[in-house]
Amino acid sequence: MEAEKSSTFRTMSENVGQFNLRGKTFLIPEMNRIGAHLLAGTFRSFGVNARVMETYKGLDLGKEFTSGKECFPCQVTMGDILFFLQEEKRRLGTDFDPEEYIYFMPEAEGPCRFGMYNKYQRIVLDAFPELERVKIGSLTSKNSYALDGMIDRGKTRDFRKAGYFSVVIADILDRLLWRIRPYEKKEGIADGFMEKAMMTMAEAFESHGAGRSFDKILDGLEEIIDEGKAIIDPSVPPKPLIGIVGEIYVRSQKYSNNFIEKKLEELGCEVYLPSIAEWFFYTNFTRVRNCRWFQENRRALFTKVFNAYMTWRHNTLYRLFNIPSEADVTKLLNHASGLVHHTYEGETVLTIGKTMECIHDNFAGVINVMPFTCMPGNIVSTVYKRVKDTYPDFPLFNLSLDGLEHGVDSMRLETFANQARNYQYHHIEI
Repeated sequence: MEAEKSSTFRTMSENVGQFNLRGKTFLIPEMNRIGAHLLAGTFRSFGVNARVMETYKGLDLGKEFTSGKECFPCQVTMGDILFFLQEEKRRLGTDFDPEEYIYFMPEAEGPCRFGMYNKYQRIVLDAFPELERVKIGSLTSKNSYALDGMIDRGKTRDFRKAGYFSVVIADILDRLLWRIRPYEKKEGIADGFMEKAMMTMAEAFESHGAGRSFDKILDGLEEIIDEGKAIIDPSVPPKPLIGIVGEIYVRSQKYSNNFIEKKLEELGCEVYLPSIAEWFFYTNFTRVRNCRWFQENRRALFTKVFNAYMTWRHNTLYRLFNIPSEADVTKLLNHASGLVHHTYEGETVLTIGKTMECIHDNFAGVINVMPFTCMPGNIVSTVYKRVKDTYPDFPLFNLSLDGLEHGVDSMRLETFANQARNYQYHHIEI
């Protein structure tokens, strides 16, 4: 028994961490589709063979090798990596070499269970003798996702800038899609257009990311924005604007949230989701605060300097395309104050803050999406009762997801959309 424990702890320290990616195939899960492909293009620009894994095809495998007590994104990503490696073994046969692959699964601090995904998935991979040597590459929110050891020395700063740039561009492309799809001139053209735009921008990052030729990347983006605007039918009146907040993986991945964006649009609404960049601003904020508490002034200063760069880059791009900035995390924390204290770290405080922001910004409703049994999500649903005390007419909807289609959820979503239309009619000037 003691020997088994020792072996388990050793594989956690030796096979989960930050490994040099040079010469390896780097496997990226598809959380946010556009963001994953742009990030993979950025890695390829720096000489890393990065691939975005197909998602949801291995869900049965994910469920087979989890107990059902884990939150749903753990099952999805578990299935993604097992399915990919299974297909690689089938394709390559005896040439399959597990040491050629590094699976990307970052982590964050609690109370969310996301920080335990790579530990649990390491145990599952170790249960297959042929997969024991597949390493898990992990970044952590504790140090604002530093890349030490993964990218060749001397290139990490350039990669952080290019990688963050890809995150912001992906956020902008998402906002373009949500703006044009509810008002498209012909059904289906927005999705086809955006798929093509995503691949164009991924190629741009692969060609220009390492050289930080961001102007060349922006040239392509401006063309995409102009083409996207031409898809909009100006005769369609404004639709109720719905904020989709909550757990970052479920709200960002269309398969995991049962295509909630499309369903709301089919019910006559327009949607908006918080940016992925918002999470990085938040982890920078918590790192600076925690470093000050522990008197790690040098680390706090480094994080503040890079956060200033991120803020400048974010605001410059958002102003260029006339999008309200999302760089000020303290604004969200102030919105949440009185409901959740900022020292309660994680998605709870961000979700409450974004909900209050949506109310103040004349949204017609907010949906909190979360994995089944998600603790931060359930706390949010409880706090929503206090929000309703102050804003009794504002439509709020908690949606717990586990990968199954529930007819009751569809009916509740339709009811929510009707409430949002009524709220817009009676409370919002258009």
